[in-house]
Amino acid sequence: MSSDYEDVDEAVDTALEDDSGGYDVIVVGAGAAGIGIGIALAHVGIERFLIIDRDTIGSSFSSWPDETRFITPSFPSNSIGMLDLNSIAVGISPAFSMKIEHPTGSDYAEHLQDIASFFELPVRENMDVIGISKNDDFFHVETNDRVLYAKNVIWAAGEFQYPCLRGFDGSELCRHTATIANYGSLEGDDFLIIGGYESGVDAAYHLASNDKRVRLFDIDSPWDEDSSDPSVSLSTYSFERMRRAEFQKNVELFPRTPVSSVSLMEQVYEIKTEDGQIFKSNVQPLLASGFEGSHKFVSHLFDKREDGFPLLNEQDESTIEPGMFLCGPSVRHDNHDFCFIFKFRQRFAIVAQAIASSLEIGTDEFVEAYRGWGMYLDDLSCCGQECLTC
Repeated sequence: MSSDYEDVDEAVDTALEDDSGGYDVIVVGAGAAGIGIGIALAHVGIERFLIIDRDTIGSSFSSWPDETRFITPSFPSNSIGMLDLNSIAVGISPAFSMKIEHPTGSDYAEHLQDIASFFELPVRENMDVIGISKNDDFFHVETNDRVLYAKNVIWAAGEFQYPCLRGFDGSELCRHTATIANYGSLEGDDFLIIGGYESGVDAAYHLASNDKRVRLFDIDSPWDEDSSDPSVSLSTYSFERMRRAEFQKNVELFPRTPVSSVSLMEQVYEIKTEDGQIFKSNVQPLLASGFEGSHKFVSHLFDKREDGFPLLNEQDESTIEPGMFLCGPSVRHDNHDFCFIFKFRQRFAIVAQAIASSLEIGTDEFVEAYRGWGMYLDDLSCCGQECLTC
């Protein structure tokens, strides 16, 4: 898709050469957060911005296992003033354009590519960020191709490509579910899955559908949580699949069973739990332990919270480097998380307004429009609990 944006890139570069030589905003990441904040920047009236990605638009979604689908349903509800749960922009409905309720990752990546083209967003693909520093009033964004300069940087690189591979002795012997291309192609009949939240249940369901035996371990019991917050309890979509006959037949659940170690001897994997149980299989265990996230690559530009996530001000901006912003599933405020699309999209307009105001661009109409669509969340008192992480 890179060629689709060459003309836009050249036009932007030419305009900048005649002015300051730097962008007003560089957005790092062209996934749901990057494309979504890019549309908000365009809506608020910011023109000199660029979105860059080390791969292609929506590449993290394209990397999902073939069978994995969105747990949040899409529904074309714009006509009654309610935004599709999987939408990242005002007036856009993936359900209406794709005619799919629970899209696959590849489906959604194509959706992101389509809307990036529709809004004529300035996207440059295959541009890997090597480092970011700030000198005087400009951020220096060093890439594999060149050094870019910007007054503001928005880190929107996401988390799926950065799985959590630690947590107990021998975790490196496991295979993370984020590295699986297709569950149907996995060899073996007896699978051990460590982690019982959404990705673990998803893996168990698809393996069970192929008549594989599955034993699923979790340190807690997310399928028993009495909460309506999908950051804590499983989604309705997962509960539905857990009730299906193939899951009931082939999956054994081990709630509140922390794994202490994994070992490999004579081609047999052995899982030990903290309560002394031992489980064996000749199939490599699957690790569904969540994601570390990409924010670790810019940790020097943010102060840290106690949980390791970046500390942000009320505009999702760094407290130590003004002009450095965060968008996407790593955003945290107090005990509130924004780890789903329908959560973190509510902060796009907060960031766009903050940057526009610093550039002396009026934002009243923009804020009113986004607030009307539920895309401007400045009151955090309604938010829930923390996401499950490493």
